[in-house]
Amino acid sequence: MADLSVKVCGVTLKNPVIAASGTFGFGREYDEIYDISVIGGVSTKGMTKEPRLGNPVPRIAEGKSVILNAVGLQNPGVEHFIKEDLSFLKDKGVAVIANVAGKTFDDYGEICARLDGLVDFVELNISCPNVKAGGMAFGIKPESIKKVTEVAKSALKRTPLMVKLSPNVESIPVNAKAAQSGGADCISLINTLTGMVIDIERRKPLIANNTGGVSGAGIKPVAVRMVYEAAHAVDIPVVGMGGITCGADVIEFMMAGARAVQVGTANFTDATAMPRIIKETNAWLDKHGVKDINEIVDTLTLN
Repeated sequence: MADLSVKVCGVTLKNPVIAASGTFGFGREYDEIYDISVIGGVSTKGMTKEPRLGNPVPRIAEGKSVILNAVGLQNPGVEHFIKEDLSFLKDKGVAVIANVAGKTFDDYGEICARLDGLVDFVELNISCPNVKAGGMAFGIKPESIKKVTEVAKSALKRTPLMVKLSPNVESIPVNAKAAQSGGADCISLINTLTGMVIDIERRKPLIANNTGGVSGAGIKPVAVRMVYEAAHAVDIPVVGMGGITCGADVIEFMMAGARAVQVGTANFTDATAMPRIIKETNAWLDKHGVKDINEIVDTLTLN
């Protein structure tokens, strides 16, 4: 068996497979199906300072090889997480990645300060609208990416900062550099693409919010390309995600430069996707005589 352990910003994960935010809750439901201690880490449901009910229903729609969601960051709030869920995840021995969101720069700073030293990483969801800037997402412009990263980093004295980049931008390399410049310890990508599915009988979008975030197997080629671009634009570690459904996908992302990966939508179609993906990843390494998974990182040779 190959050594699957990876180190990201000084944090050791038993393997590179992390549950992506928004697809795994806080881990309890999946732990009823299998022991989640087998995975490398959990990126929590996106959390805000106060509890949120999220968007009106319907909030989920299917496309071909993808799903769309507009859940709207429904969550119980950061204090509930600290009181009710944090110790459960820590006891499982997985890396705990607190995914956080806000409506203002101050929101990000306050929630990061509250979580500092309690979790292994804080992951900034910067695809949220900045209510003080006309609703434009924090993650669109490099200037706002740098600023929100600086605010979060200044509040984190002990916990590494991971910035989750949106794909709905002009330039992934430029925005990756902006996150690094703002003090990010690592970056993760991609967050969901923006899309729409139409009910042609009603002539209306299937989702009440009209548009939603697109995820699933169909977005993987876009995600791999963006991970490759980001990994070669910055000097900090990259965590890749977007359409991963099997061990071969993990290998592909890591060859493109990712140090670890996150698995999201696959958890909906196969509740035991991550244990299976870990086994498939190890089987590929064994088949190819690779003793340490880190040996494959950034080994892509372009044509």
